[in-house]
Amino acid sequence: MLDCTIINGKEGLPTLILAHGAGADLSSEFMTDMAGRIATHGVRVVRFNFPYMIKRAQDGKKRPPDRAPKLIDAYSDLIEALNTPCVIGGKSMGGRIASMLANGSDVPAQVQGCIALGYPFHPPGKPDNLRTEHLLRLTTPTLIAQGTRDAMGTKEEVLGCGLDKTLELVWLEDGNHDLKPRKASGFTHDAHLEATAKHVADFVKRCL
Repeated sequence: MLDCTIINGKEGLPTLILAHGAGADLSSEFMTDMAGRIATHGVRVVRFNFPYMIKRAQDGKKRPPDRAPKLIDAYSDLIEALNTPCVIGGKSMGGRIASMLANGSDVPAQVQGCIALGYPFHPPGKPDNLRTEHLLRLTTPTLIAQGTRDAMGTKEEVLGCGLDKTLELVWLEDGNHDLKPRKASGFTHDAHLEATAKHVADFVKRCL
């Protein structure tokens, strides 16, 4: 796994492991931009590809993500390989997998916190199909940055889920699943991404 990573930031800084979403790999525009922004705030950011994405890069064939247990195992393998205190997290699916690992029954000793960027609280158009069971009783400090109009969990929907009160929620006004607001809102994507990076970096430093 270590030969399939990209690292932003100097060794010795607080470490954040950042996993990609279901359809785009570690080098997507969002992942590259966010990793760089967080690193400028004094955090070492480690990005990696899940095994199904590594295979896609090798043969060019699109594959759906593996089942959650396999993704969790892959994440755990990287944590063990790095073997340093860390906060884990990811974009969308990557954040969901990180949060399941960080708040599960067998949390790696290195994990001190968890972040998710655009958490997929439910599939688009299916608000009753919630993916929140493990977020009802947190065992690891967790932060989620979410656009208020995210199709996978609007502010109104999320606040009605009965989530653990210790969960830190950072709301990006009018943001979509990529935290991007509409022009008419008066907000900008750049400002939302920078605010998110600062929140995440501060959270990582508190945890470590």
